[in-house]
Amino acid sequence: MNSPTPSSYQPPTAWVKWTVCAIAAIGFAFDIYELLMLPLILRPALSELVGAVPGTPEFEYWRGILFFVPAMVGGVFGLLGGYLTDLWGRRRVLVFSILLYAFSAMASGFVTSVEWLLFFRCTTFIGVCVEFVAAVAWLAELFPDPKQRDAVLGYTQAFSSIGGLLITGANYLSLQYAESFPEIAGGHEAWRYTVISGVIPAIPLILIRPFLPESPMWAHKKAQGTLQRPSIAELFAPKLRRTTVITTLMFACSYGAAFGALQQMPSIVPNLPEVKAATADMPVPQRKQTEQKIAAEVNGYQEMGGLIGRFLLASLALVIVSRRWLLRIFQWPGLIVVPLVFFYPARDNLELLKWGIFLAGLLTVAQFSFWGNYLPRVFPLHLRGTGESFAANIGGRMVGTSFAAVTAYLTTLLPSGSTAVAAAMVALFVYAVGSVLSFWLPEPPVGGDLDEA
Repeated sequence: MNSPTPSSYQPPTAWVKWTVCAIAAIGFAFDIYELLMLPLILRPALSELVGAVPGTPEFEYWRGILFFVPAMVGGVFGLLGGYLTDLWGRRRVLVFSILLYAFSAMASGFVTSVEWLLFFRCTTFIGVCVEFVAAVAWLAELFPDPKQRDAVLGYTQAFSSIGGLLITGANYLSLQYAESFPEIAGGHEAWRYTVISGVIPAIPLILIRPFLPESPMWAHKKAQGTLQRPSIAELFAPKLRRTTVITTLMFACSYGAAFGALQQMPSIVPNLPEVKAATADMPVPQRKQTEQKIAAEVNGYQEMGGLIGRFLLASLALVIVSRRWLLRIFQWPGLIVVPLVFFYPARDNLELLKWGIFLAGLLTVAQFSFWGNYLPRVFPLHLRGTGESFAANIGGRMVGTSFAAVTAYLTTLLPSGSTAVAAAMVALFVYAVGSVLSFWLPEPPVGGDLDEA
């Protein structure tokens, strides 16, 4: 069976392509926006909803649940979403996923129990897990030229880190102006306004959605009746088994470093000596607010590092042919730097921690953009969404994000009860495993052309 040539279907106009890029960039920005929201609002939300104090077994229990359960649910339904992306098309599934997590974010701001917060975090995760897969497949197939495709995927994914900066800013504004906003659930808790802000991406989507095209490659195959049916079992056929297993495990390691270490900052910062000294004489409400502001400031350094890392990855992807070595540029230095940041400045030096977490963010977050560039090139058209979803959602969202719960559990076992030390141990483990697995990472076909068969 011959693959279609570019002349066999009507190519989208430049305006349409830029519109798709804009929508995908918004989606990338706000899926990270939603994921990074929980570490920022966890302490005040649990304090209000269950009265749990940080460091107590009850707090650590719910922290683990809120990190672990949504990731599991999101991974399972995200895999289904990837399958539906191959079955129904990229555009339809992408739009649905963004609307789902925008609605869930809005509803999360009005919950009155931790159980309802957990439920809407699950539906938020489902939307986020599906959005990434649909958007990456959509963009990859819209730009058949290899260099242009790598540039588009790299730079649109850089907006994920802008999403991290936006949630940091939204949380800061909520803390500053909470009393000026309308009352919710009988109060003016800043964390509620922070989660509600996640409805923002739905607004441009509703306005632009009628103009969005389907993937030309997918639509052409579908119209001709030559599009093969997706199959999860096919991912483990001899031709794809190694690709599926290695990418899933390595994606898990990338996310494990982020959620098991970097995203623990809001729990680590309040225990720093400088922060304790600065807040020692404050009333409890003021002390909590000050701790959250300092944690948000540190998180901003991390997101700036992640933003630069993503742009650096996007630029290097255009000149480095080997995908293994492209990843190792960030992976191997991270094996040393990231654990050291948590073993040392994360325990006793706030100023040094800011620059350490900047570098850790650069080395870790850049890897997420790597997977967005890599995965469309190693799975065929009819399995692209399914294959990407298995690696990203089973590996990254389910296994990778569960390292946040591992860190929480290790914290309770350590004599010092130090979250920073637990995070350092997790970072060392996942970086070491990922570095070893890189030797078995399959190289995509030379030339970078997508397999449309």
